[in-house]
Amino acid sequence: RGDGPPGRRGGRPRKGGGGGGRRKRILVVTGGTLAFLLVAGSVGAYLYYDHLNNNLKVTDVGDAGTGGFKKDQPINILVIGTDKRSGAGNEGYGDAESVGHADTTILFHVSKDRSNATALSIPRDLITNIPACPTKQPDGSTKTIPGEKGTRFNISLGQEGRDPGCTMRTVKEITGITVDHFMMVDFNAVKVLSTAVGGVPVCLAKAVDDKDSKLKLDAGEHRLQGEEALAFVRTRHSFGNHGDLDRIKTQQQFLGSMMREMKSKETLTSPKKFFSLAEAATKSLNVDSGIGSIDKLTNLAGELKDMDLKNITFTTLPVLDNPAEPEGKKATVVIEHGSADPLLKMIQGDVSLTEVEKKEQAAKDAADAEAKSKADALLQGNRAPAGDVRVDVYNGGGPSGSASTTLAWLQNTKGVNKASNRGNAPAKVDTTQLEYAPNQADQARALADMMGLPATALKMGSADAAPKTPMKLTLGADFKGAGISLNAPQKAPEDIQRVEADKAICAK
Repeated sequence: RGDGPPGRRGGRPRKGGGGGGRRKRILVVTGGTLAFLLVAGSVGAYLYYDHLNNNLKVTDVGDAGTGGFKKDQPINILVIGTDKRSGAGNEGYGDAESVGHADTTILFHVSKDRSNATALSIPRDLITNIPACPTKQPDGSTKTIPGEKGTRFNISLGQEGRDPGCTMRTVKEITGITVDHFMMVDFNAVKVLSTAVGGVPVCLAKAVDDKDSKLKLDAGEHRLQGEEALAFVRTRHSFGNHGDLDRIKTQQQFLGSMMREMKSKETLTSPKKFFSLAEAATKSLNVDSGIGSIDKLTNLAGELKDMDLKNITFTTLPVLDNPAEPEGKKATVVIEHGSADPLLKMIQGDVSLTEVEKKEQAAKDAADAEAKSKADALLQGNRAPAGDVRVDVYNGGGPSGSASTTLAWLQNTKGVNKASNRGNAPAKVDTTQLEYAPNQADQARALADMMGLPATALKMGSADAAPKTPMKLTLGADFKGAGISLNAPQKAPEDIQRVEADKAICAK
């Protein structure tokens, strides 16, 4: 909604006296277990109870997200922590007049089978392109904010009136992953949530005295809440190379500790702590209209309730110093494609970064066996010669000009001379698709080999095609360029930063 205040949803009055007790029992079991928190100077959480509806802030982001997750598909939630200085006592932190940037952003990808999740941090100083963004105005009208090329990722929020939907669109531009929903919080959230949970355990490998964040702690273990917790997640000069990338690691460690604390028996069995946490969380949270009620958040919680913390992996989008900046004055970063591209393909392909327990993997394998067998069968058998492959190429969400560059690559590099460029597809698609008839299977296999298409991209029709009828190749949002394989790697690059949510690590 631009700079305007977010809307609020009213609470729904309860009817009768029998439902409240059952609701409370469900929430005590699931609420603390399922809290996913973001810390960055901020923390987001979802905890659920009907009378807390009034606390939720809701923003209409239009078609920036899907508007709703599907039970048989992965879920992608963008968790945003802003540096907006709202809340008592926060005026003195940095720019007190800040409208709020995307200071910390985590793309939380939940697997299709709900057994694991990947939390991908996106550096705020990443140089990227911000697409044009339609935003809802307070009077109900829509204003389109022009895009920007070659600018910092963090101005995808707040600046020029950009709302969280603009950040969602920017994340899709960077990752090729469509976001279903967003959750956003500001500076005050980390203070109230860390206090409500009774403090968050942290470990320091060395003593810290940071005059900027006002963090002063001895080496060893501490339990932080309120101002101290905020100082810990804000510090940039205490750990690692004193930069934002090392601060991201510290925040991920804090987040993992917060999640472990909320799953602890002490939190789940304490009504006082639970309801204090629920009140603080819902007052801190701004969400899209697709999950803008306690009931909708509870439905989302139901999808996550069985996930073990050991199967949640935090990682950071691989980047390197911006080569356009002079040595000694490096302030921004750019994507390091050698590691970033396979990592993003794993997330796009719903491949876990975590070693899932054997029994969980066995259950998944059993459930997927029939579908996998059918998909693999599509790629078995003879391949047609390149000169016999007929295909119409459409751009359904790939980079601009993808259909023409793919046509040139097929004709000039692969000898597919019977290919045609059909321009833009009637509708955009998230993943690249090759549609073919049963009697074109040999052509489909040949084209899949050339382009590195996974079996899931092949869509066979029910009836044979007439002679000289071309197949239909639609390049989706996952398409990065001709000759770049779309098959998701099954193993993460060895050099990426990663840590599981169940592991306690000392900040260094």
